[in-house]
Amino acid sequence: MADKNTLARPYAKAAFEYALSEGKLTEWSAMLNFVAQVAMDSQVVELLKAPALSSKDKAALMLDLGQAKLDDQGKNFIALLSEQGRLPLIPVIAEIYEEFKAEQEKSVEAEIRTAFELSQEQQQVLIAALKKRLNREVSLKIVLDKRLIGGVIIRTGDLVIDGSLRGKLAKLAESLKS
Repeated sequence: MADKNTLARPYAKAAFEYALSEGKLTEWSAMLNFVAQVAMDSQVVELLKAPALSSKDKAALMLDLGQAKLDDQGKNFIALLSEQGRLPLIPVIAEIYEEFKAEQEKSVEAEIRTAFELSQEQQQVLIAALKKRLNREVSLKIVLDKRLIGGVIIRTGDLVIDGSLRGKLAKLAESLKS
């Protein structure tokens, strides 16, 4: 069977291109993220897998659950996914859509793992440094991790910068072994 990303990418691209052409990137982002959350609910997962339910029944289920958050085009998109048997891919579609959106907006979210709370000033320094390095707008997601002892680990896409005390100690231990 094909990889989920491979199957989801054309749908995410189509949704993105439509949203971009209509100037509704944020609205589609909200819709897709909402239905992705619904599609990840354990009960919904089981219903979407149920062979006894037709694609129309599955679409009706998703449309009922997402009624308040979906516009007409969003409803059509859910119906299309259902007809193609792709409703279980909604979380992957939403994730790929967000990648397209971030690329279009030249923005990125950086996860900062730190042992201690960062002040606003420290956060602004990190944002400025990452913005300069990545040439993109940067938003931070701060995660407290007491195992780090001190310092930070920065993750954004494929880039990982380990400035943690734990990482530095591990590098020192490795160099002493040689």
